[in-house]
Amino acid sequence: MITKFQIGKVNAVTEFGMVCQRLVPWNGQAPEPPVGAMACFLPAGSESMPDCHNQTEVMFVLSGAGTVRVGGQQTAIDELDLVVIPANEEHVVYNPNGAELSWVSFWWPLHEPGSPAAPEGVRDE
Repeated sequence: MITKFQIGKVNAVTEFGMVCQRLVPWNGQAPEPPVGAMACFLPAGSESMPDCHNQTEVMFVLSGAGTVRVGGQQTAIDELDLVVIPANEEHVVYNPNGAELSWVSFWWPLHEPGSPAAPEGVRDE
């Protein structure tokens, strides 16, 4: 079965100090895959809230430019860049520019280890 989504702010809600569209997990349309995905739209002149989780994350920049801080390191990001964020590293995205910055983040495992939604065998308990 093919599962398809249209990425756009019309399908997004406010999370982490920006507008985000959760792509995976989805609501019962098919079995959940082993990764999560979310499209993020950061307005010009703003920054995301700090985030830290026990999952590796990969950001794929769709449009715009900015800066990402991961732990104690910072790097410029631009359209079509791919950024790997290790698990348990605080990260913040900055958009000091005059245009929106958008990206899709993928993380795994789908549910953070130790969370109530994590399947058996993935919990830290």
